[in-house]
Amino acid sequence: MRRAAILALLVLWAMAGPAPAATVGTETGLPIPRYVTLRAKEVNVRAGPGARYPIEWVYQRPNLPVEVIAEFDTWRKIRDSDGVEGWVHQQMLSGRRTVVVIGGERLLRRRPEPSAPPVARLEPGVVAWLEGCQREWCEIDVAGLDGWIQRAHVWGVRADEAAKD
Repeated sequence: MRRAAILALLVLWAMAGPAPAATVGTETGLPIPRYVTLRAKEVNVRAGPGARYPIEWVYQRPNLPVEVIAEFDTWRKIRDSDGVEGWVHQQMLSGRRTVVVIGGERLLRRRPEPSAPPVARLEPGVVAWLEGCQREWCEIDVAGLDGWIQRAHVWGVRADEAAKD
């Protein structure tokens, strides 16, 4: 009887498939994936994690949000809002958060309510400093203008990310 139970457990374990992927970086212990910001005016994106790999392109947009999806030594594999991936040195990244407006023109509102007065109209591609989020709204700063935008209208913050205190 005991042997049959153990065998049944082994069969169930085998059917469960591989263990889920790690949710923390092997180098930093920080969550993977996570959002960060490009620190410099020019950031080389390489084909692999090291200076010996060729530069595939150069970002020329400081403060652009990117998503860290892997770590290797001092290199981070990133993905941008278009889904393009590559490797950058950790020194080119900052933990200070930004978001980028996606879709069409979006309204920045005074309060986190659909009927709140608008503060500004934001074009797609506008980068804003992220102050925090409450449910489906995020508080942002765009060139000194503070306001709220629907979370679904920006890229650079997860849907399940903790709410602002």
